[in-house]
Amino acid sequence: MADFRFQNKDDLRETISNLEQFDRDGFGKLTGKKRSDPILKNVKERPPFVFGRKYKKKKIPIRKKNITYKDRIHTLQLRKNLNNLDRILEDKKFFIMKTKQDLDACLLRLESLQKQKAQVEADIQMEKEAHNNAAVVRLQTKYKRLCLEQEYEKDLEMKITSTLKENEENVWHIEIEMGKFTALRENLKVEEAKVAQLFQAQAEQRFIQAKIASIRTEHRKISEIQKTLNKEKKYELHRQKLISDAKKNHKTAIQFLKTTLTKVRKKEAKEEKKSQEYIMRRLDAVISLKNNITVNQETLQKLKSWDKAREHMIKNKEEAEKLLVASQGGDVFKYTLHKKKIMEQDLRRRLFEEEQKTRKCEIVTRLLKEDAYEEKMKQRELNLESGKRWMIQAKRLPSLKERTWKHFMDIVEGRSPVLAKEPDSQKDSYTFDHEHSLSIFSTEFGELTNENQEEEILTEPEIMGLWSEKYQPYKVEKDELEHKPVGGTKMEQAILANTLEKLRSGIIHKQVVSGREFKGCPFYSKPALLHFKNFDVGKIYKKKMTLINASFTINYCKLVEVDDHLKDFITVDFDPPGPMSAGISCEVLITFKPMINKDLEGNITFLAQTGSFSTPLKCTTKKCFLSLDKELIDFGSYVVGEVASRTITLENHGALRTKFQVHTNIEKCNIDNKSPNKTDSTVYSLDDRIMEEKIATNLLDAQGEEIYCPPSVNIIPGMNPKNLDSLTEESNQEHTIKTVEDKIEENVEISSTEDQAEIRLGEMTTNEIGPFSSIKIPIIFSPTIPGSSETKFQLTFKNLDCRPLCFTAIGLGLTVPVWVPNPNVDLKVCMYDRLYQEAVIIKTSSKAALRLKFEVCKELQKHMELVPETSYIQAHSSCSVQAKFLPRLSLSKDAEKYFDKDTRVLEAPMTIRVSDQKMPVKFTVHAVVTTSDLEIEPKEVDFGYCTIYEAVYTRIKLINHCLLPQEFGFINIPEYVEIQPNDGFGTILPLQCLFLDVIFKPIKAKEYEFQLSCITLINREFKISCKAIGVHPPLELSHYLVKFAATPLFDMSIATLYVINSHTSTNFLTHPVPRIGTGEIVPVGPTSFEFLLPDNAPIIIIPSVGTVLPGKKCMVEVIFKPILAESTIKAEVVKMRNLAMQRQKPPKKETAPKKSTKLLIPAVSLKAAIKWLKPRSPLKKERPKPQKIMIDSEEYQTAKAMLIKDFQKQFHKYVIPCVIASGDIKENKEIVPMNFSPYNTLYLELHCPTVTPPFMIASENGKTMFNFGDIAVGHRDIKRITIQNLCPEYLDLEFSIMNPYGPFILLCPCRGLQPEESEDIAVSFSPRESDTFLETLDIISKKGTVTLTLIGKGVASTLTCSIEGDVLNMGYVIAGETATSMFKLHNSSTLPIKYSILLESLSRMRNKEQLQLPGFVNNQENRTTIIGTQNYNGHSVFSISPIDGTMEPGKTQDFTLTFSPDHESLYYSDRFQVVLFNKKISRRILLKGAAREHMMFVEGGDPLDVAVESLAVISTVREEERKEETEEIKPIILTLEYIQVDNSSTPANPVTRELQIGCIRTSQPSSKKNIEFSLDNIHLQDKGFTVEPSKGIVDRGQTKTINVSWVPMPDFDPDQPLVVTTFLVLRGDVKETYRLVFIARVVSEWTMGNLAQIEYK
Repeated sequence: MADFRFQNKDDLRETISNLEQFDRDGFGKLTGKKRSDPILKNVKERPPFVFGRKYKKKKIPIRKKNITYKDRIHTLQLRKNLNNLDRILEDKKFFIMKTKQDLDACLLRLESLQKQKAQVEADIQMEKEAHNNAAVVRLQTKYKRLCLEQEYEKDLEMKITSTLKENEENVWHIEIEMGKFTALRENLKVEEAKVAQLFQAQAEQRFIQAKIASIRTEHRKISEIQKTLNKEKKYELHRQKLISDAKKNHKTAIQFLKTTLTKVRKKEAKEEKKSQEYIMRRLDAVISLKNNITVNQETLQKLKSWDKAREHMIKNKEEAEKLLVASQGGDVFKYTLHKKKIMEQDLRRRLFEEEQKTRKCEIVTRLLKEDAYEEKMKQRELNLESGKRWMIQAKRLPSLKERTWKHFMDIVEGRSPVLAKEPDSQKDSYTFDHEHSLSIFSTEFGELTNENQEEEILTEPEIMGLWSEKYQPYKVEKDELEHKPVGGTKMEQAILANTLEKLRSGIIHKQVVSGREFKGCPFYSKPALLHFKNFDVGKIYKKKMTLINASFTINYCKLVEVDDHLKDFITVDFDPPGPMSAGISCEVLITFKPMINKDLEGNITFLAQTGSFSTPLKCTTKKCFLSLDKELIDFGSYVVGEVASRTITLENHGALRTKFQVHTNIEKCNIDNKSPNKTDSTVYSLDDRIMEEKIATNLLDAQGEEIYCPPSVNIIPGMNPKNLDSLTEESNQEHTIKTVEDKIEENVEISSTEDQAEIRLGEMTTNEIGPFSSIKIPIIFSPTIPGSSETKFQLTFKNLDCRPLCFTAIGLGLTVPVWVPNPNVDLKVCMYDRLYQEAVIIKTSSKAALRLKFEVCKELQKHMELVPETSYIQAHSSCSVQAKFLPRLSLSKDAEKYFDKDTRVLEAPMTIRVSDQKMPVKFTVHAVVTTSDLEIEPKEVDFGYCTIYEAVYTRIKLINHCLLPQEFGFINIPEYVEIQPNDGFGTILPLQCLFLDVIFKPIKAKEYEFQLSCITLINREFKISCKAIGVHPPLELSHYLVKFAATPLFDMSIATLYVINSHTSTNFLTHPVPRIGTGEIVPVGPTSFEFLLPDNAPIIIIPSVGTVLPGKKCMVEVIFKPILAESTIKAEVVKMRNLAMQRQKPPKKETAPKKSTKLLIPAVSLKAAIKWLKPRSPLKKERPKPQKIMIDSEEYQTAKAMLIKDFQKQFHKYVIPCVIASGDIKENKEIVPMNFSPYNTLYLELHCPTVTPPFMIASENGKTMFNFGDIAVGHRDIKRITIQNLCPEYLDLEFSIMNPYGPFILLCPCRGLQPEESEDIAVSFSPRESDTFLETLDIISKKGTVTLTLIGKGVASTLTCSIEGDVLNMGYVIAGETATSMFKLHNSSTLPIKYSILLESLSRMRNKEQLQLPGFVNNQENRTTIIGTQNYNGHSVFSISPIDGTMEPGKTQDFTLTFSPDHESLYYSDRFQVVLFNKKISRRILLKGAAREHMMFVEGGDPLDVAVESLAVISTVREEERKEETEEIKPIILTLEYIQVDNSSTPANPVTRELQIGCIRTSQPSSKKNIEFSLDNIHLQDKGFTVEPSKGIVDRGQTKTINVSWVPMPDFDPDQPLVVTTFLVLRGDVKETYRLVFIARVVSEWTMGNLAQIEYK
């Protein structure tokens, strides 16, 4: 029950205080009794306002005294307080009513509890009478609970009554207070009436004003309608006028269109004709190319066939030679190698000879050049000495250079005796080299001969007549010429040097004036440069030059020479004036007579007293220097049909005239004009120029390509130099065909684009420009189509030294004076139902103002508007119009003509009507219209079942169908829903698909249905429906997220959590209960769980299955043990194999870069021959296929160790489900499987980081499992383990304690490791029993732990013996004979066993045993003597072979046991032991045997003697003979004990004993081969004895059994034993008689039981 006692106490106090304050202020005092009545009456009786025509004369009634703002505030506050007081009173009354209802319900519960108590008391009494204690206890508990509830209800009743009383008092108090404020209520009503009257008056006033405004608007509408009617009439008249104008314009346009169409058709016909001609040329070229290809193929086939035949012949020849060598007994391999070496030597020799020849030629050329240079210098020295130049023409003797050249020509032509002896085959091979070398030297020596000729022409003898024809020169003998050194003797050289020094010292002197030495040019020339410009060949040009003495004092000047290459053209007239003072000048006349049209440059050299100086001279031919005054012609804007003309000036600043040609529509003006060939045509067109340039570039490319030169004919068979020439010619033909075709294609393209421009070239008077002149070139612009036009012009010149010039002409064609500068208005991307505006600028070139009318097509009038509809534009100005675009969804239907549905592009044509103008102005509005829709997929989201301890999420796709980015956000999201990323807010790009995660985390178990709203920035809303079912599982986890610490590889981390069962009650009113949605509540009881681990996860959960009782919790351990996956290790093994295979491959030979081949066939042939002689490389080995990777292989362990060493940090996240079922899994697992609910599932999230281990096991490739293998029990094996530190710091190590009683022992542990240090530890394994042992050794450090698994198997050295039991009885043997027996030992273990067999009789301890008293002396009933009777001869009675050896695993060893007694005895015995590894006794077997003198024996009966022989002396022969003479009777006693049964109803079984009679198999010859026996049993039957059989025959090696049974007779006295004697007779090689004594007695069953117990003890 809710308690409202003190809820409104403060509010009540505040309200009452406020009302008292109003009362004190006098607000409740009334001046009259009925003050408000006349006011209300006046309001009601006021007549209604009548509207009429004279409404202006009516006055609006206005209150004289208005209510102030303060009064209105007081009134509102008073009304608020009174309403608050009324509300508090109503609340109190409602609370009192609810309290009374609660009191009634409490009384009813008390009555019901009293009835239940009475009923329970009666039930208790009844159950007590029925002695049902369990029910009594249960009912007593229920009675106590009812008593407690009754006390609780009574206390509640008292509380309710007190609360009710208190609230009733409060209500009375409130009513009393309300009575005090009645006057305030009445006054408040009066004030509210005043306010209502005021509001009514104001409303009447506003109504009158609205009525007046509506009348005015009606009058305005009528006037506007009249104006629109007038406008429509004017528009109709104007429209008819426009239609008539449009018809006229249409006729003129048709005529213009016809003319343009005829021009276009003619142009198309021309182009078609050109294309046909071009195609025909191409066809002819293709046909010729095809023919050439076929011919080349045929020739190549012939060459190949010839090569094959040649190779076949060579192979046959080689095989014949090999067969011949083999038939003669030689080595074929050595012969072939010898032959190849000979060929290589020949090649090297030829190459060496060629190199020698080239070097000789180089040496000769150098010598000739040196001689020529020396002669030239000598001649210059002579000229300097003489100072004059003599002109002598005479014949000279052949100089040294000529003689050397003649000698070289003789060598080249083959007149040398050395070359004549060479074989013809070698001459042929050298022909190409000779020709090449001759061509080189001919050019060099040609220059030298030309120089010599010039010298011969210009030289003159010093004395006339010496070099005439009649003169006989002095002849020097050959011996003197040969012995004279080059350059003369040393004496001659010294004389020459001295004379030159004297001459120079006499001519040149240093000039020193006033202590200063003059340095610099002694004379200045004016002009400084002699320049003969623009000369013509054949004319004579003269110039004067003034030389001014610039030295300090008197100086002399003398002409020395003119440069050699100017001597034929320049003549210098200079008379030396003698001594010249400083500043004095003289004149020099220079005459220039050009003979060639070529630029010349050089120097004129003078000699002064202070040194030589020179004056530069330059002669230039006539040239053209062309330029344009501008590069751009801008016509501006002109209306279509107008014609404008401009001129551009071409100026020639040179002295050479040239022809030019103007080309239009040239895209590339920068054409390289360097053509190798010159044409003599008068008109030089651009097409010819382009053709020549392309041919030149193609030829250069063809020369730069590599040409294959086959090897020489003498080396590689099947090759002919003629074939090589034919191949090169064919390849050149193919290349020229391709270049011609390329040229034709480009020419066609150029010609096809010439006549398309609106800017053209005007008429020109001439196409030639003279020297130092200019020509104006007219350019005409006549626009035919509105828009901008641009044409590029190029001027090409016949003179190849002049580069082409380019200029551009542009213009703008306008249709009307009014135009739109931007005829395409781009609104870009627009959305439906959104308004977009754009300003359109309109310009005019008209000289008067124009009226514009803007029109929108009918299809777009609903979507687009131009504002204003009509406008005026002033002269030479601009105006703007606003284009408003509001696209509707019906745009695609309304404007199908202008709207493309696929691309969503709108092209809306707009029209501008200009007054007094026939042609309208049009512009286009472009826009891409897109939707603003966002699509959410899926439309409905079902989260399914989700527990309250987890959160589920689903991914939704938000698709933006808009072409613009949109901002969005999810609003009004429930508290149990979350949207990520960015909490559901963001920006989505155009046409983007954005994925969002909707996370649902239920608060309680119920069914959820809700909607998520996505709102965009333009206030569009998109919804998605969601539903889910919340589940409250009966179990919960203490932690749902476990974050493991960084765990090293192969280490382990443990986390502990609890599974809690907090479900102890099904009362859903007190606390939340486990259920699925709104389903049934889970019953209280034990609840089972199971963790479902993923496959191959390094996670262990203990326990993974369990049961939790109500109110209890179960501890669970989560173990994280990171390991390396097997697939990762195998992948590393594959990488290692691939690397190993790559290392085994031989390295590839580096191919040398290709060099450009020259036409030197001997060098190429030499390389080809060497390549042909080299042996071929062997075939590549196939890549071996990888075998299967075994886990125990070495490469697997190596890869694992490498991965551990190079391991990088990793992070994994696992989500493990925990399913839940009601019931105890221990009770139900055997009967019915648990029904785990898929909805009651908990999820445990694990964060598992893995790091590199701090250290690793470096031995055995990083294995952590060490298998000692099979070790024999008692033996020991030691393994050494290497530990390596992988971290960069010192590492302390600790080791876990091993089992002290186990077989593993840790030896020499290490305490720490330095960085990168390795150390060994030792572990030993010594098993003490046959079993498999497993133990772990933890190597612990601060950073991690590595666990070593130690496995070993103790193998017991087990041998399986073929002898069953521990006794081997050899039976009876005649004394002196031997008996053998075979037995086997089998090694059933896995180890080889070293064995040895030891006999106790041969043991060293036997003497100690013989010193002890025998058993019968010590009163020992059990005879424990192992070693029995022994031979008298000292040999062992028993012997075994072999006695030692080694037995392999699974093998079997046969042993032979020999029994050889030397005298008669029944107690031969011994024991042998099988000892393994000289330590362990594997088996002990007792050997027994008996020996008789005769071939018969009897066994059975009670023992009468001891097993130990007497120590008496061996009997002599006489005693034996005496025994044979006197027949001895041997006694045999048989004791028969009959057991008497207490129960007389069951008959007793007779007691039975047996006797064995046998015949020994012997190798001794005897008369009888069997024995006979007989027994007298007649008197035995009377005593109750039965003997079967009583007689018989026993063969050798056989035994027979005699059964003796006894049943007491009726008159038998049990107190007296029965003794009966009879005889048994055996007849064989001798006769033996045995006396049988039967002792029979009766024993009770109780006596036998006591005897058995005594024997057991």
